[in-house]
Amino acid sequence: MTDRISVTILTKNSQKHLKACLEALRSFDEVVILDNGSTDETLAIAREYDNVTIHEHPFIGFGPMKNLAAQRARNDWIFSVDSDEILSPGLVESIRKLDPTCTDTVYAVNRLNHYRGKPIRCCGWYPDLVTRLYHRDHTAFSNADVHESLLLQADTKKVILQDGMIEHHPFDSVEELLRKLQTYSTLYAKQSTKSSTPSKAFFRALFAFFKHYIFQRGFLCGYEGLLISVSNANGVFYKYMKLYEKRLEKARS
Repeated sequence: MTDRISVTILTKNSQKHLKACLEALRSFDEVVILDNGSTDETLAIAREYDNVTIHEHPFIGFGPMKNLAAQRARNDWIFSVDSDEILSPGLVESIRKLDPTCTDTVYAVNRLNHYRGKPIRCCGWYPDLVTRLYHRDHTAFSNADVHESLLLQADTKKVILQDGMIEHHPFDSVEELLRKLQTYSTLYAKQSTKSSTPSKAFFRALFAFFKHYIFQRGFLCGYEGLLISVSNANGVFYKYMKLYEKRLEKARS
């Protein structure tokens, strides 16, 4: 099956984990990189791999970007991978054994998230199932700017691959947490039509903290659990405050 799959990756200044990511993808027929303005060594690293093709496009939202990358692929089977994700050999082997004729099937894989290289099994970060492998004639990603997902039809079959996993390295510092919080909360507020108030933002953030730190046992994960729980709560607070300010701006115009 791996010789019928195009892996798609969105990049922007992704040099930190890209080499490890691409090394794990050597057995796939094609890796399509869609870059939106890298200024580091991302594209130089990508050019080292014979199965990689590079395209560039301004950022138009995560969902539209992923669909655009799939359109650039030469294969109909698409595996969407982030530039900070590393496939285990076991996962690659389980994908190799799949039946390519099951075009109405989408495949979900287990993902283990890390903070500063440490696996995090609390705060809702684990277990983490992500649906990423699909046939582009059957489905595609939603056009959401953020929190995009595959659009499942009534006849779509969803299969969870039990062998292997994706190692995910999204954050290596507080600075990276804050940067992504800012980006994602802005994109969420831009696309959402929900209403909000300061009190709604506060109480949703408060609930988010208790959910991640208490109910999802962040307190068992040391300072990382506290940091992630506070960051998640901040993300909720700011996205609802940005929604509120968007409504104020709309009322003034």
